[in-house]
Amino acid sequence: MAKVVKKEHVTEMYEAIMKLQSAEECQRFFEDLCSPTELSAMEQRYAVASLLQQDKVYLEILEETSASTATISRVKRMLNYGTGCLSTVMERLKEDRQ
Repeated sequence: MAKVVKKEHVTEMYEAIMKLQSAEECQRFFEDLCSPTELSAMEQRYAVASLLQQDKVYLEILEETSASTATISRVKRMLNYGTGCLSTVMERLKEDRQ
C-alpha cells in the first residue's frame, strides 16, 4: 500500500511549479520529477484534451495521439466533470497566442 505524502510536501511541489520561469525549465523540471512513462502519459492526455477542445472526434484523436479509446473517454469525462482548471488554462494559452 502506498504511503500518503504529507500535505505540506504536496503544497510545496505546486509552489515549486509556480516558480518555473520558462517552458524549457518546466520541461526539464518534469523530466527530473517523472519517469519517461509518466511524462509521456501526461503529455498524451494533454494532447487528447487539446484535440477534444477543438471538437475532434475519437478516430481523429486516436490517429493523432495513439491514445486508447479508454484514455480519450477518461480525458473527455475529466473535461466535462472535472474542476475545469485545464480548460481554463488551455483557454488562456489560446488567448495569449491570438
